[in-house]
Amino acid sequence: MGLKTPLYDTHVREGAKIVDFGGWDMPLHYGSQIDEHHAVRTDAGLFDVSHMAVLDLGGARVREYLRFLLANDVAKLKTPGKGLYSCLLRDDGGVIDDLIVYFMTESWFRMVVNAGTRAKDLAWLVAKAADFGVSIQERRDLAMLAVQGPNARAKTASLLPAPQRDAVLALGPFVAAEFGTWFVARTGYTGEDGFEIALPAPAAAAVWTALRAAGVRPAGLGARDTLRLEAGLSLYGNDLDEKHDPLSSGVAWTVAFEPAERQFIGRGALERARAALRFELVGLLLEDRGVLRSHQPVMTALGPGEITSGTFSPTLLRSIALARVPAGTQGAVQVEIRGKLLAARVVKPPFVRHGKPLISM
Repeated sequence: MGLKTPLYDTHVREGAKIVDFGGWDMPLHYGSQIDEHHAVRTDAGLFDVSHMAVLDLGGARVREYLRFLLANDVAKLKTPGKGLYSCLLRDDGGVIDDLIVYFMTESWFRMVVNAGTRAKDLAWLVAKAADFGVSIQERRDLAMLAVQGPNARAKTASLLPAPQRDAVLALGPFVAAEFGTWFVARTGYTGEDGFEIALPAPAAAAVWTALRAAGVRPAGLGARDTLRLEAGLSLYGNDLDEKHDPLSSGVAWTVAFEPAERQFIGRGALERARAALRFELVGLLLEDRGVLRSHQPVMTALGPGEITSGTFSPTLLRSIALARVPAGTQGAVQVEIRGKLLAARVVKPPFVRHGKPLISM
């Protein structure tokens, strides 16, 4: 038996197929992964993401601490509630985790990290915090819901009283605010608009039920993966890991090399890697019949590569992937699937965003 979120019993009552995910018993789907995927693309879907860790970081030097800790620069965060996506790096540039951090006050930042990396993230954060006098509180008292899709914001807002309804709808992208006991962020992992909501764990089941009554369809890990891959979003453990730096993992844009005087963990390794980039993460579209999967070899004119994430896209009705290949790879490549070489084409992710294909077919 694995760890259970506060919504486990709700998932069982909804008929979810439960699977192990990083030590957690989580819903894979509620009957049809494909229908759940399309619901998010066309209307609104509801995910339990309570397995992720919410951390509150406090102290007079917390901003200074995060400027040293993260590859992206929290100096960019000037408005309360504004969020920033970043990688947490080792000294050699390997990615410990990818995360979102929110600036709430000069003495309080909130961080959301992945479930499977919770223990090592906390150990790393705590080990570095002492020099800055920063406190770290893991908010095990909170559950998290993600409501995603073109109608997700309106259906979520319908649960709130009028003044809060208007305020939550006015939130800008990648901005969070507190609404009573809810911490609502206009973020997501699907390529659609929506909210991620942290709220007291005892209230999660009632809010889930209310969102269902408002017409939001439950969705599991299966749809979450096809949606994020269509959106070109990296998955830790597949596209990101400790063996590879952000520059070769499709998230080079999250590394703030300026200002040059800011010293952050892994900077030296990244500067060396930037000067002699060997690999990069690209999108692949399969031209032949088949399904792209993780770890399949990729043959390019510049040398071998490997698929890091692959799936059949329910929106495009084609097989797509992210692959780590030699830097500069373009055009036609081949993917080895069950001993056969199949034709594929390098494309620039995302494949789909806001329900619309973004690549030529």
